[in-house]
Amino acid sequence: MKLFIAIAAVLLSTALAVPAIAAEAQHKLAIHVDQGDKQVMDMALNNAKNVRSYYEEKGETVAIEIVTYGPGLHMLTADSPVKDRVAAMSLEDENLVFAACGNTLEGMEKKAGGKVELLSEAKIVPSGVVRLMELQEQGYSYVRP
Repeated sequence: MKLFIAIAAVLLSTALAVPAIAAEAQHKLAIHVDQGDKQVMDMALNNAKNVRSYYEEKGETVAIEIVTYGPGLHMLTADSPVKDRVAAMSLEDENLVFAACGNTLEGMEKKAGGKVELLSEAKIVPSGVVRLMELQEQGYSYVRP
């Protein structure tokens, strides 16, 4: 009887823990942009919007990070052709991050001979490639439009 009670207690505690774990579960997506092409960035933004909408309809959350480096960093500069979309999407989704490669920014500033202005929504990371690695190590799914 004691064994039965012990087993029942373990099963009950496990059953009660599962909903708590499920409630905290969050999907994670890393989107890689390394091209200074408006169409590519529009596709990345569309991917982010569609994924967010899909999980919202299911009552689930998703963290999305769009990582830009190389020519893709131009999509997060002050003269970006998608700056209005980036601003609007940032306001709509607190779980959307726009990561800007610090290595690329440094190279752009050296070439320009001065400061390159990024969008206020951009979060500078030391290295875009390293950031993508870190995100994947944290369980983020990877997409390159």
